Amino acid sequence: MLATQNSQSTAARHASDVLKVRDLTVGIQYSDSERILLKNISFDLGTRSVLGIMGESGSGKTVLSRALVNWLPDPLKITEGQVIYNDTDLLQLPQSRMGGLRGTEIAYIGADPGSALDPTLPVGWQIMEKLRSVEPGVSRASAKKRVIDLLDAVRIPQAAQRFHEYPFQFSGGMMQRALIVDALITNPRLLVADNITQPLDVTVSAQILRLLRQLQDDFETAVIFISSSLGVIGEIADDVLMLAKGEIVENTHVQTLLTRPEHEYTRTLLKRAPQIWSPQAQRPPQVESSNTILEVDNVAKIYEVPDPNKVFTRRQVQAVRGTSFSVQKGESFGIIGESGCGKSTLSRLLSYLEITDTGSIVFDGNDVTHLKGDKLLQLRRRFQLLLQDPYNAIPSHKSIGWIIGEPLRIHRLSSGKQLQEKVHAVMREVGLSESLYHRLPTGLSAGQRQRVNMARALVLEPELLILDETLSSLDQVEQARFIELFEKLQKERGITYIYISHDLALVRRVCQRIGVMYLGRIVELANNEDIFTKPAHPYTRALLSAAPTTEHNPFPMSAYLLDGEPPDPVDIGPGCTFRSRCPFAIDQCHTDDPKLTAVQGQQATENKPVNQVACFLAPNTMPKPEFNLEQKKANDD
Repeated sequence: MLATQNSQSTAARHASDVLKVRDLTVGIQYSDSERILLKNISFDLGTRSVLGIMGESGSGKTVLSRALVNWLPDPLKITEGQVIYNDTDLLQLPQSRMGGLRGTEIAYIGADPGSALDPTLPVGWQIMEKLRSVEPGVSRASAKKRVIDLLDAVRIPQAAQRFHEYPFQFSGGMMQRALIVDALITNPRLLVADNITQPLDVTVSAQILRLLRQLQDDFETAVIFISSSLGVIGEIADDVLMLAKGEIVENTHVQTLLTRPEHEYTRTLLKRAPQIWSPQAQRPPQVESSNTILEVDNVAKIYEVPDPNKVFTRRQVQAVRGTSFSVQKGESFGIIGESGCGKSTLSRLLSYLEITDTGSIVFDGNDVTHLKGDKLLQLRRRFQLLLQDPYNAIPSHKSIGWIIGEPLRIHRLSSGKQLQEKVHAVMREVGLSESLYHRLPTGLSAGQRQRVNMARALVLEPELLILDETLSSLDQVEQARFIELFEKLQKERGITYIYISHDLALVRRVCQRIGVMYLGRIVELANNEDIFTKPAHPYTRALLSAAPTTEHNPFPMSAYLLDGEPPDPVDIGPGCTFRSRCPFAIDQCHTDDPKLTAVQGQQATENKPVNQVACFLAPNTMPKPEFNLEQKKANDD
């Protein structure tokens, strides 16, 4: 094993080492100079162990992951060092032999599952052909069975049917699990996983971490797991390397790092790690406002898609079903839920990028669903949508100044020198240098690109910002900077935020009220403190149990964590839609559909909306949260 704290002897550890890295140095070559990105990286990785690599954006994590499999794009170059796998230096191998190793004994999974496979071919077919190319003697039928069995092992529902589906038909969580199958189909000895859980919701992320541990034992695979989340690293890794500015600043057992960090950089990151239940953690300020800026009433959206099993037949996907809630002026309202629950569809309906089938969306007294033409264009200035992907959200062929100023031109609000001054002002406001005005976005970090995205929205001086996973692609340090920016703008401009996110720690930090969404519908609606300390719906508890955190989680996975995907939104039968995954379901759940009702014992006031839940179960029928860890330990003893 890697850490000195490990009880195994040094000789035993090195006898079982799969990978030995010595003095690895990586640079980027410019026309007149060279910049060092990684410097003197050295470590050992033992069989069936998980090594976590941690650091904030720019620390060199992804560069290291690519260097370990000898897969660096130009102009990055390995200038010195060794990467020894099975007594062979990978850096000395010709690319033809290295490519063969990468597809068989060494596997790599990146952070972008959406672009990893060919979109024109079925997912299962691609994995099957990879297996047959590695093992030419295996028949097509045997290869297909192995792929389906492994798809089933990673809990992809209806694996035999999914085998024939295309990448666009897979959710983000299912695609990431399909890539795990693609990586493990050849039984590799080494797996490098680069930030594979950051873009995923908490339940899928928790399932993938558990699957990696299980599959690691089954295949005796050594894993290098790269992440910017201390909570995730704490759950999956045995040992951890802390990277800062391309150098290892700490190399130890993961629990030692979390409880007794030695380096100041590590201690700083630990202090910045988001907390959910800690009494010392920051909480959102109270908003005393009775003015409703957004009223969503019984909104629904159905999509028609081709039926893969019948020719010339279409199915109806119920993406959003009878959703209702209100948002007060000046507050931050959160919407959480798994991938595929309808959050992004709801964001497009709220911003009127798509039209509702039924229901109304009233913004500041105006029903958006009935507005057209100039009236809708004028109202659009007052609410803006910020998307998740900072790379595809802005055009790469336009200058930053042009991008930020485009809304002013569309709404005919400004031009010439006045437009440039407004753009400069908003760039300063979001922390962008004015020197970037004439530059293309190429070369900007994800955080800088998201600030460009933010500036483009703010230049219209909106009253409502809808943030659809806006911060999910950023590390915790960069997220903290954005949260400070959002809070500053809220104080200065009185902006109202709707945070649509799978990041529970983020929602805990910034949102006064939270709606929990499942299969197109809000199943619980409550204030921040009640959602996180006494949730009334078992699905909310399942989400909390999967939250990656360095603190004690009072909702244990053993009692609440979900397996698999939500039911098919096409055929929604009678009863509660959560019944098939709920460990506490009763007979009534199979026949009756629960509606949002006030939580027992609560009464609404003018400034405090009542908590609501769509569940037949009383909270006392579920296990009590384990907030008193010392008492729990005493009871266990």
